[in-house]
Amino acid sequence: MRVFDDPAALVAAAGEHLGFSDWTVVGQPRIDAFAAATGDDQWIHVDPARAAQGPFGTTIAHGYLTLSLIPALSWQVYRIEGVRMGINYGLDRVRFPAPLPSGSRVRAGVQLVSVTPVGGDALQIAAEVTIEREGGDKPVCVARTLSRVYP
Repeated sequence: MRVFDDPAALVAAAGEHLGFSDWTVVGQPRIDAFAAATGDDQWIHVDPARAAQGPFGTTIAHGYLTLSLIPALSWQVYRIEGVRMGINYGLDRVRFPAPLPSGSRVRAGVQLVSVTPVGGDALQIAAEVTIEREGGDKPVCVARTLSRVYP
């Protein structure tokens, strides 16, 4: 994990790849829980028997489930000391280049794109987060995230 002593240290790291999270499993119980929470219970996600006959041979995680892993995985990559609050500000771009089969292991790589002062002493952080599947030839999610930190 990369730890920045203060927000100013983060500014100096703009443009750097900050590292990778640990691997984590995205199994069927997590997929089922996400389906229940969102109401997206399409068979490709929650019906293993039917999905076995489908295009991927198994159930796959929802794209938005994959996207929702970004905060927890990113927190394993870097942390900023000396801030009183951080918020998700939004996303500039999200793509799902490959499916995420149930039971797969994923990790996130974080590229710090920019750190920009906004209103007062806040900083806006743009990061390119790439979630890759172990053994996969394409990422399962690539997102440009925007967050703000307040010292």
